[in-house]
Amino acid sequence: MAKEIMLKYGCNPNQKPARIFMKAGGELPLSVLNGRPGYINFLDALNSWQLVKELKQATGLPAAASFKHVSPAGAAVGIEPSDTEKKACFVDDMELSPIAAAYAMARGADRMSSYGDFAALSDVCDKETAMLLKREVSDGIIAPDYTDEALEILKKKRRGTYTVIKIDPDYVPQTVEDKDVFGITFEQRRNDSFINEELLHNVVTKSRNIPEGAKRDLLISLIVLKYTQSNSICYVKNGKTIGVGAGQQSRIHCTRLAGDKADRWLLRQHPKVLGLPFKDGLHRPDRDNAIDVYISDDYKDMLADGIWEQLFTRKPEPLTRDEKKGWIAGQSGIALGSDAFFPFGDNIERAHRSGVQYIAQPGGSIRDDNVIKTCDKYGIAMAFTGLRLFHH
Repeated sequence: MAKEIMLKYGCNPNQKPARIFMKAGGELPLSVLNGRPGYINFLDALNSWQLVKELKQATGLPAAASFKHVSPAGAAVGIEPSDTEKKACFVDDMELSPIAAAYAMARGADRMSSYGDFAALSDVCDKETAMLLKREVSDGIIAPDYTDEALEILKKKRRGTYTVIKIDPDYVPQTVEDKDVFGITFEQRRNDSFINEELLHNVVTKSRNIPEGAKRDLLISLIVLKYTQSNSICYVKNGKTIGVGAGQQSRIHCTRLAGDKADRWLLRQHPKVLGLPFKDGLHRPDRDNAIDVYISDDYKDMLADGIWEQLFTRKPEPLTRDEKKGWIAGQSGIALGSDAFFPFGDNIERAHRSGVQYIAQPGGSIRDDNVIKTCDKYGIAMAFTGLRLFHH
């Protein structure tokens, strides 16, 4: 382990010199096995590592995350995905170990945002996960270790420049952290709150039934929010995020952003989307872009401009607005977490439209009664955690 690592530059090329080191002295708890990571790479790596480590601690399952610009595009635990989920995430042709399945679902949560991501694994990176990363556009990975086969595969990615970071899984940071802004030092206790099922005991709605799977999904949402730039909202289903809304000034905009992403994830599994007649050899990012347009209101423009001819072997049948609304309306069992309280019931109205049945949020708004009443209107079970999870 090195005492410092010099970086190409900081957040931008004009910000030189740049480095990472331990203020208290001593060696860094990580090493670079390949590539030359930059400032933002390390921010993504260290935030995502904390997230997956806590997901495994909370669920007992291997966990993975896909990070972009210091927020997760997606995160998941190692639950066997369905055949439909595998096809929607373009991994139906691969053998998936539990940790590979976790990363496939984490990346599949929002494949558009995961383009050029930084991956994080709670467990040793195996050959299956390395093979998955090999064929995706990704900037780097952090994990506690790598098998020899996996490391050999990753070292050849991006013409040998792919960033591979190994971190000591037993490393525990100091309790107090600080950072400088405009020459002024901020200091605070790091957010070492432990997220577990005790946070879900205070159910404040008429519907009090939160099944074990939903509890797991609510814990996943809260841990993801802990490492997402605030304001933030997270939708989770079956052990994986399906919509993360980050960094919005208004909570309703977060709820809408995350909800729109969740809707796109749900629509990716519509039979018409799964049956799109893509041309052979079309790259996955091109398919992702085409799907995004196909399920949006811009599809008519694609047809009018003749773009479909570049992507499909035949003109696809449109997915109508009524079909999309009907498909999304038929979904249920989705969990939602919020990093701070809901100020108005409009957030619940929007969440309900995407199949949300379970919510965890801190509570404490002067309009809690209105929010609870809106949940009761739709039979949503909501727990007040009493724990705010702002991350800046």
